[in-house]
Amino acid sequence: MSEPFIPHSRPALGEAEAKAVAEVVRGGWIAEGRQVAAFERAVAKVTGQAQGVAVSSGTAALYLALMSLGIGSDDEVVIPSYVCTALWHAVRLTGAKPVLVDIEPTTYQPSPQAVARALTRHTKAVIVPHMFGLPADIGTLKSHGIPVIEDCAQTMGVPVRGTPVGGSGEMAICSFYATKLLTAGEGGMVLGREESLVSRVRTLRQYDQQDALDPAFNYKMTDMQAALGLCQVARLEGFLTRRRAIAARYHEAVRQAGLTPPVVPAGLEHGYFRYVVRLSNPVDSALDLARTLGIGCRRPVYRPIHRYMDLSSFPETDAAWERALSIPLYPALTDHEVDRVVSALQAILAG
Repeated sequence: MSEPFIPHSRPALGEAEAKAVAEVVRGGWIAEGRQVAAFERAVAKVTGQAQGVAVSSGTAALYLALMSLGIGSDDEVVIPSYVCTALWHAVRLTGAKPVLVDIEPTTYQPSPQAVARALTRHTKAVIVPHMFGLPADIGTLKSHGIPVIEDCAQTMGVPVRGTPVGGSGEMAICSFYATKLLTAGEGGMVLGREESLVSRVRTLRQYDQQDALDPAFNYKMTDMQAALGLCQVARLEGFLTRRRAIAARYHEAVRQAGLTPPVVPAGLEHGYFRYVVRLSNPVDSALDLARTLGIGCRRPVYRPIHRYMDLSSFPETDAAWERALSIPLYPALTDHEVDRVVSALQAILAG
């Protein structure tokens, strides 16, 4: 009998999460309430920001962060092309123009040089996703005097020279989708220090009990989601430790295959939300072979944004899309599953 398929990702859930959600249900208060407030405080502490506002998704968090900064039509927001399309959607929802930039070839982060070239008098923000568990260079990007929104969806809990990821930008956002570093099933959060911005986000996340009849929407999180998220926050350090232990196993296998493990610049730490290897050839055959071996590898970014728009002049993004391979790595992987992945890597990486 063949072994079960190893998915590319899956959440790490246990009895604590089940009990916490059940207690909320039994208590009868399942909408936004005390659990949401506690979750906001817990995530703010992890990211080093003063306050958090829990919302319905990471995309909602991006949109509300931009709206709190007053961004709208005739404005521009710089984002990388090599990223989830949520960033593009959030910018477009404000009426602003997303301006795409290329990435650094080894870290997959927005290229500081490309960002600098993209800035104009219309630029009102730069969204910087910390890709795959590795912190980006926020200091250089902040030096332009443009508000920086840190997207911590993939790197939450990873320190940057003593400062938590999410604690350096004007604002930060998180996502708590099922396969993120910690999950609430769905959900997101906007975090910041400036009271006026945070207060604006709180106002924008709901339409009820407002003094004016302005266009609005319901972006709230439930206490059921927050109870689950609180359990996951308590386990975050353990999750990161497990991810790094699995990554250490993969490093050796990747070197034996004659390739280079993920690059970690001096002085930084990696959280390994994704374990991304650059292959010598296009990834298509490796993806097919992995599937036949029962292992769910993927491109780490489904499709760069510029490719949806038939744009060119993004050479590093194109190279990453063509040759970067994401190998299953998450705390719920069993030791036996890790052994299976390691055993298969020589063949997969040669693909």
